[in-house]
Amino acid sequence: MPELPEVETVRRGLQPVLEGARLVNVEARRPDLRFPFPERFSERLNGKTVTALGRRAKYLTMHIEDGPVLICHLGMSGSFRIETAEGCDIPGAGAFRHERSKSAAHDHVVFDVASPKGERSRVIFNDPRRFGFMLFAEGAPDAHPMLAGLGIEPTGNALDGPLLASLLKGRRSPLKAALLDQRLIAGLGNIYVSEALWRAGLSPLREAGTIAGAGKKAKEQCERLAEAIRSVIADAIAAGGSSLRDYVQADGSLGYFQHSFAVYDREGEPCPKPGCGGHIERIVQSGRSTFYCRTCQR
Repeated sequence: MPELPEVETVRRGLQPVLEGARLVNVEARRPDLRFPFPERFSERLNGKTVTALGRRAKYLTMHIEDGPVLICHLGMSGSFRIETAEGCDIPGAGAFRHERSKSAAHDHVVFDVASPKGERSRVIFNDPRRFGFMLFAEGAPDAHPMLAGLGIEPTGNALDGPLLASLLKGRRSPLKAALLDQRLIAGLGNIYVSEALWRAGLSPLREAGTIAGAGKKAKEQCERLAEAIRSVIADAIAAGGSSLRDYVQADGSLGYFQHSFAVYDREGEPCPKPGCGGHIERIVQSGRSTFYCRTCQR
């Protein structure tokens, strides 16, 4: 499933086309995706202007003039395709680990849009597995059930050592499991948690609350981890996300962060930390792969 940097890459690719544009016609080609489309879905969007395109955790938010906020989730295989007179682009295609579908059979929602200058284009949501969804938030989007329980964003400087310690205090679950809890930190997924824990030198297996104590060592560990989380997310966004294959994004650039993976999907390879001498191992936690170095991550 796409993680925060991939969704942010998609948002940035769509932003120049959608923000300020008028939704001339919105067509839902089936009654549902993961959930049914809201009642009067097309009717409530047609003719309206998109005032802003945002992101909360792994969700896109499309703010509509005098209308509801459209909350979009890409699911496992969802992607947006932009069609203009000049050609076709898939924003963030280089950011995904697997190829995004271009088959028209899976084009489920079509946004026919006009820019403030009158330029026409189509933004198409394609989703072969149909695990994505689009829902309306009638009031503030953060109050919607999908977003209301989300924790702090791992971007900017708000996530620091003391705040992280307060989130992890008393938690006996493995550290990786705690970091994947969207109620604590919103938008972190399997790839970037593994990478952040390696950068911080902390084992994914250790009890989460052990770095939330009042001692100097625990405080240093929390600061290191908070910095590692912020930096790995920032680096991934700057690189356009991660992919095991390279696909051109809307601006012609590629998602290259996969070439910077220190541990993820590198089972058996030497640990890249200078002087470590260990090797990357793969274990399974809660049914998901974890990659780490037991030599330098304690």
